[in-house]
Amino acid sequence: MIKNIKFLLARRVVQISLMLLYFLGNAYGFSALKGTFGASLLFGVIPLSDPYTIIQVLFSGFILGADVLLGGVIIVIFYGVFAGRGFCSWVCPVNMITDLANYTRRKLSLDGKEVKYKFLKRSSRYWIMSMSFVVSAILGMAAFEFFSPITIMQRGIIFGFGMGFFVLVGIFLFDLFGVKNGWCGHLCPLGAFYSIAGSKSLIAIKHNVENCTKCMECKVVCPESDVLSIISKNSGYITDMECTNCGRCVDVCNDEALHFGIRGLLKTQNK
Repeated sequence: MIKNIKFLLARRVVQISLMLLYFLGNAYGFSALKGTFGASLLFGVIPLSDPYTIIQVLFSGFILGADVLLGGVIIVIFYGVFAGRGFCSWVCPVNMITDLANYTRRKLSLDGKEVKYKFLKRSSRYWIMSMSFVVSAILGMAAFEFFSPITIMQRGIIFGFGMGFFVLVGIFLFDLFGVKNGWCGHLCPLGAFYSIAGSKSLIAIKHNVENCTKCMECKVVCPESDVLSIISKNSGYITDMECTNCGRCVDVCNDEALHFGIRGLLKTQNK
C-alpha cells in the first residue's frame, strides 16, 4: 500500500515540514527557516527569495537588497537545474487543497463533467503572469502577492485565518465543481513562472515503453495529463515543462514503466 503512495507521502512530509518550520521560525524564533515563501533565511544565513515576487517588485519600481536578489538566484538555480516545476507539487501548500479537490472529483465521478470555459486555457496562467508585471508597474506594488492564496495560506497558518480562508475554500470548490485542475493548471501565475524556470531541469520522469501495458492510470491522476503524450508510444523522459515532478504517475504505475531519472545521464532519448 505504501509503495503506491510513496511520493504522495513524501510530498506531504515536505510540505507540512516546511509550514511547521516557518511557523516555528516566526512564532518562536526557531532559526532553521524564518520568514515567508517570499523572502526567508535558512539557518539564519542563507537567503531564499521567490524570484517571481522579485520580478514583480522590480517592475513596481522598488530597489531590492543584494541579499534578496541572491536569494532569488539561489531558488532559480535550484529549480532550473534540479527540481523543474517541483515547487508546485512539493512545496506549495495550496497543492494540498487542489489535490484534495481532485481526489474528491474522482470519488464523486465528476471527471468529464466540468464546466467548459472556452476562454480558460492552460496558457491563461502565462497571460496572468505577464499581466501581473504590467499591473505591478502601474500600481507600484507586487500585484499577485496582494491576493496570492499561497501567501494567504501561509499567513493563516502562522497568524490565524481571516477572510482569506474563503479564498482557499473558493479554490477548492472551483477545482471540485468547476474546472479540473483549475487553479494550478489554468490560473496560477507562479506555476507558469516555475514551468519556464525549470523547463531544462535534470530530474524528470522516465518512461519505459517495453513495460507499459497501456492501462493509462497515470493519465487519470496526472494534473497535467498532456505532458504524458509519450505514454505507451515511446521510451524516454517526460520533457514537457508543464510536468510538476509530483510522482503521481510513478505511484499508480503497477507496470514499473515510470520512474524518476536524470536527463542526460543515460543516452536514452524520446523517439
